[in-house]
Amino acid sequence: MKILMYLVVILLLASAAGAVYFRKVADDPGVWHVDPLTAEKPATPNAILVRPEGGDRTAPAYDVTPEALARAIDDLALAEPRTRRIAGSPDELWMTYVQRSALWGFPDYISIKALPKDDGATWAAFSRSRFGQSDLGVNAARLARWQEALRASLGP
Repeated sequence: MKILMYLVVILLLASAAGAVYFRKVADDPGVWHVDPLTAEKPATPNAILVRPEGGDRTAPAYDVTPEALARAIDDLALAEPRTRRIAGSPDELWMTYVQRSALWGFPDYISIKALPKDDGATWAAFSRSRFGQSDLGVNAARLARWQEALRASLGP
């Protein structure tokens, strides 16, 4: 019975240590602020690329300037729970955000660039998990949700 109790205590301590580690791990912009137009997708299924062409999904065009699109993306991203910008700015048309999961605080990194396209703008994004093999579709769902929100606020 004592062995079982020790095992339970060890598991609880390991879980607590993991929760603290994942929430406090540093977000190094030098590592995570990458250009989504040139980023290479990892072999693991926990990442998605959205690009004007050549991504997992095609980014739509909007009838706004790249600057207006970058501001709309920044407002949208920062309105999400547990999300903060770690590099770039709308003025640079290139931003990287970290969004952490609710329970464990696992970090996902989202790099987005607003780009000129004809008389409007489009975007490229690379959303990926830092830890694990699978993200259960979280990164793809996030970018789909953001794309729909941009469509609703900026038009097709």
